[in-house]
Amino acid sequence: MNVIDVSGLAKSFNGVVAVDHIALRVAAGEIVGFLGPNGSGKTTTIRMICGLLTPDAGEGTVLGLDVRRDSARIKREVGYMTQKFSLYEDLTIEENLFFVARLYHLTDRGQVVARTLDALGLTSRRRQAAGTLSGGWKQRLALAACIMHRPRLLLLDEPTAGVDPKARRGFWDEIHRLASGGLTVLVSTHYMDEAERCHRINYISYGKMLAAGTAPEIVRASGLSTFVVTAPPSADFMAHIGTLDGVEQVAPFGATLHVSGIDRVRLAAALAPLAREDGVTVAPGETSLEDVFIHFMTAGDGGVAHEERKPS
Repeated sequence: MNVIDVSGLAKSFNGVVAVDHIALRVAAGEIVGFLGPNGSGKTTTIRMICGLLTPDAGEGTVLGLDVRRDSARIKREVGYMTQKFSLYEDLTIEENLFFVARLYHLTDRGQVVARTLDALGLTSRRRQAAGTLSGGWKQRLALAACIMHRPRLLLLDEPTAGVDPKARRGFWDEIHRLASGGLTVLVSTHYMDEAERCHRINYISYGKMLAAGTAPEIVRASGLSTFVVTAPPSADFMAHIGTLDGVEQVAPFGATLHVSGIDRVRLAAALAPLAREDGVTVAPGETSLEDVFIHFMTAGDGGVAHEERKPS
């Protein structure tokens, strides 16, 4: 069963197209990543799905409810975590959760709040003002507020932006625990390690859906090839590689350069002369999900991508 099943969704603002007739399907119990550059239409799509925006065009269902006619009911059945922390910073963790419980007209609020505090590891901090929390604990509180009414669908919009790696890992462990209990999750993110923790991925750019599938499927479908070049550090050498025929991306990765392109034969031919230079080696590499998404962005911008990345 598809918890989200929409097609032809479109939305414009003042004549500017934000979402251009996209389709999106998410099965029950899945964790699906929603990726794309800033301004690609991710947030607008999520808001149409959860009933906060009415599509200009398109149709479909969310939790079996019509995305147009049943927006009020959809709002009550989903949990939506926005990019920006939206709870009251002058209230304590516990007070914020009681406030949210009243918004959802939950009965036995004390029991519900206590259960939620315990589930998210917030009990010992329940009397701490939300404004004094670190980014990771604010994120945990926001998640608690989203799931306390026991939604069947969780929509997360860039939930871990600005959060340290340990807190991000803890957050994702919690998301997988919730999904194992039957909760369906759609999450937008810029982090490739988070995208790879999703069951499937959808990539959107300039309002259009460009790719959908598992991470390995998207990498294979891209047709992108990657070579690893080892050479003495030199900005000029990197810039030179970027001018070669067939090169779309050049990325420093530790002591090496990852060079990618869509035409493997042209790319290999362009790099072959480099291997004859002193101190330079060229070897086939493995294309990463990040390479593919940079490829999508470069294709949209019309240029060769030069980026800096840290070893994983």
